[in-house]
Amino acid sequence: MKRLLISLIALAGMGMLLLGLNMMAYPTLAGVQLDLTQQSLYSLAPGTRAVLAGLREPITLRLFYSPELGTRIPQYAAYSDRVRELLRAYAALAPGKIRLEIHTPEPFSEDEDHAAGYGLQGVPLDQSGQRVYFGLQGTNLLDDERAIAFFQPERERFLEYDLTKLVLDLANPDKPVVGLMTALPMEGDPQAMMQRKGGGPWAVMQALNQTANIRDVPMDATTIDPDIKVLMLVHPQNLSVATLYAIDQFVMRGGRLLAMVAPTNEAMAQTQDSQADTSSNLKRLFAAWGIVYDPEQAVGDLDGAWKVRGQSQQPETFVGYFSVRDGINRDDPAMSDLQEVVLANPGFLSVTPQSHLTLTPLLSTSDHSATLPASAFRQEPDPAKILDQFHPDGLTRIVAARLRGQLHSAFSAAPEGASGTYLADSQGVANLVVIADTDFLSDRFWTRSADFFGASNSTPFADNGTLIQNLVGTLAGGDALIGLRSRGGVSRPFDVVDALRRDAETRFRETETALSHHLDEASKQLDDLRGGRDGSANAALSAEQLAAIDGLKHDIADTRGKLRQVQFNLRHDIATLKLRLQMFDIVAVPALLTLAAMAIALVRTVRRRRRAA
Repeated sequence: MKRLLISLIALAGMGMLLLGLNMMAYPTLAGVQLDLTQQSLYSLAPGTRAVLAGLREPITLRLFYSPELGTRIPQYAAYSDRVRELLRAYAALAPGKIRLEIHTPEPFSEDEDHAAGYGLQGVPLDQSGQRVYFGLQGTNLLDDERAIAFFQPERERFLEYDLTKLVLDLANPDKPVVGLMTALPMEGDPQAMMQRKGGGPWAVMQALNQTANIRDVPMDATTIDPDIKVLMLVHPQNLSVATLYAIDQFVMRGGRLLAMVAPTNEAMAQTQDSQADTSSNLKRLFAAWGIVYDPEQAVGDLDGAWKVRGQSQQPETFVGYFSVRDGINRDDPAMSDLQEVVLANPGFLSVTPQSHLTLTPLLSTSDHSATLPASAFRQEPDPAKILDQFHPDGLTRIVAARLRGQLHSAFSAAPEGASGTYLADSQGVANLVVIADTDFLSDRFWTRSADFFGASNSTPFADNGTLIQNLVGTLAGGDALIGLRSRGGVSRPFDVVDALRRDAETRFRETETALSHHLDEASKQLDDLRGGRDGSANAALSAEQLAAIDGLKHDIADTRGKLRQVQFNLRHDIATLKLRLQMFDIVAVPALLTLAAMAIALVRTVRRRRRAA
């Protein structure tokens, strides 16, 4: 009895000790977590941490999630857990600056009314019309609002990017200032408008004005306004040394550059004589930064090539105009939602081995591409003649790329008369995007115009405009957004099982094909014998024919048995792996735990006996 009482007191003391340790450790260790996922799904990137550390005013985030959605579609249940955990991590890293509210909108509740009022998307689950919600709404102290209408599983890889961008937009609600330096009539041609020959602003400018504050920069500018966050340089030709120096120092100061150059530009070719140079380049800057681009070389692609009316007035394949679909790098946040981008007479890019820039392809050709002299695409190109000279070499070319790294100035000193402090190196990591095409901005390569009761209505058929909007958005977001890349999803493929299935199919498919062919031949011979030599179904069969029929029946039965065995073998390795995993889970793990417990008990017994001795 005394021993039992001592044991109970010891157990109670141990419980109180554990409870005390838990209470003492909670304030310190509550926010500590260990992320063992392969792609660090629950660890925030340095860019996100920088955005959260820089918050000055509180931001309220409201997550609306209907549990019924996860009950009906389990994929959303796992996804909602990840969204909730990431948002809690945001709030933990910015205490007092990120206020997180989690709402479960039931039908006809106030939460449902609020979700609809915030512009979140309600999705019907069935014919009853009940709507479920899975979105996020955020506000700042000035009542600026941003929202993710519905968390789409297709964008799960960019979840952290989307959340960080929403927070960054609320922290800096003003539109970014984008400088536009171009000689092309992108903002409209007043003379053409006066003559009623069109000439209005290009559709890409109308799209860009929705998300940015566009500011014109003259082609002979000697300084770039410090307020400009992104400089969009389109088809630069024969820029002066002072202007090149201004662009160089803008990048050295940390400005973001979106440069578009091309071997030729059709809009310019139509307004100039045949001897004029319609190419564009930034030779001095590119050479210093290690960017390789040749304005005398263009690239064509048979994949996605357009059909155009040639000199024979018949539709002909023109490799200079082509749609890019598989060549879109959807691991980049700016490119993830794009389906098709149309290019027109583009060039191609690379970097030198000595360059300090890291090149990330954004748009690439297929392996059915080839290079041609740029002169072939200038001044009324002949599609048939170009196609005769076109010989794909199996290589892919990069047409658009994101470049990051430390840069050295293209100038050893400031030119005479230049203003501002000269910087020999970039202040931090330089970020720029280079596209070796400018014609793709023209309306005809990505929109269709239709007259609607006297008003012109443009409908996009490609994502060229969205591409520019997204690139400007990521560049304007600075390192925080540019540094964020796609992450993996919560669901993980069975890589080992997939590999086993591929190996099994490779090993057994040839045998299965041969057996199937033999079965078809045997069945055909059997049908011929049953029909008789003269083709009559009623013809008398000889003893030899009957024996041959019996032999073919046995052959067919044997072949079918072999086919069943081959099909079984296709699944055998996978079934074996499944059995091994089950045995490991059911037998091996408990056995190991039992052996460990027995070993511990044996060691304690030996020690107790030694102390007793």
